[in-house]
Amino acid sequence: MAPRMDFLAAWRLRRHAASYVRDLWVEPNAADVAWLTSLEPNDDADHARWELRYLRRAAILLAAERDALDDRTPAAIARAVTRAFDGDAGVAHDRAAVARAQFNERLASYRSVLLSREATPVTPRLGLVLLTFLGRPTSASDPVAMRAGTIVQDSLAVAGDALRTRFGTAQLPEDVAPSVAASGRR
Repeated sequence: MAPRMDFLAAWRLRRHAASYVRDLWVEPNAADVAWLTSLEPNDDADHARWELRYLRRAAILLAAERDALDDRTPAAIARAVTRAFDGDAGVAHDRAAVARAQFNERLASYRSVLLSREATPVTPRLGLVLLTFLGRPTSASDPVAMRAGTIVQDSLAVAGDALRTRFGTAQLPEDVAPSVAASGRR
């Protein structure tokens, strides 16, 4: 009977991952697109929109990597993102490999900022990633970087909230530290 339960659990995980990705696979906020377009060197709204799409899709995976309760969840979500890319009507069939490569480059850059242990605040550093791919590199002290970083942080927060809604939140007693709960001691 255990293999059937494993099959059902895996099916349920795939279904939840696909639903989570589908819920977040939305067009970017028009105000954010307009603001980024105003910063884009060629005033290219399509480029600004794609950078925000890539950001949202990266946030889907980053939230899963950071906050998932089950180690299998990020892999299931990564597969759902791949399937969503393959079926994305906004990507020309002959440009799908390019779009995936561009996405992976952005994902790696956002992940690198989130994992680094630098003294400078993370929000403007995340903003620098967005602005650099937009073609408008600047410095972390530029207020534009902070605003761009806020857009990135908002995307991460939306993805994290959706992840917790779809997959659950860890429930720990008030007097037990997460590291103690993970070790099984009490």
